[in-house]
Amino acid sequence: MLTLKKRALIPLCTFLSSRQSQTAGLAFIDSTKIAVCHNLRIPRNRVFDGVARRGKTSTGWFYGFKLHLLIDDCGALLAVKLTPGNTDDRQPVKTLLKGVTGHVYGDKGYLSQALCDELAAEGITLVTNIRNNMKAKALSRWDRLMLRQRFLIETVIDQLKNISQIEHSRHRSVLIQLT
Repeated sequence: MLTLKKRALIPLCTFLSSRQSQTAGLAFIDSTKIAVCHNLRIPRNRVFDGVARRGKTSTGWFYGFKLHLLIDDCGALLAVKLTPGNTDDRQPVKTLLKGVTGHVYGDKGYLSQALCDELAAEGITLVTNIRNNMKAKALSRWDRLMLRQRFLIETVIDQLKNISQIEHSRHRSVLIQLT
């Protein structure tokens, strides 16, 4: 069974790439943690040694990866990227947004004026909420409404984690975890 899964990784990735949706000018971006073991077991974890990293989210520290997702307004995947846990949310944005134009809505983790300027040069408008210690910026009603629609990407993440069970701690191979 393991050899079958190892051989299925490349066709699976190809199939997922072919099934990705095309954007209609509206997208949502977010990331989620994928913990591979409990924090107390990090020194004993040998499967992901050298691949996984310690990261921090709003809920605390974890050891594993971050899954970055870009979806359209219907919840269809546009792009997916798996990075080590210590990766900043803003780092893989450019690769996720290749071929995308229009408005992209994200959370406060994607807040960066330099990133907004770079994306604006490519025809992409990154819209985020502001942090509590920032001056209020004027958002159109449409942008405020679409920021409230971010529950779509949270729903996709919840389905991946709970229904597809992509986050569990019993992986015995890096390849098996990816399939």
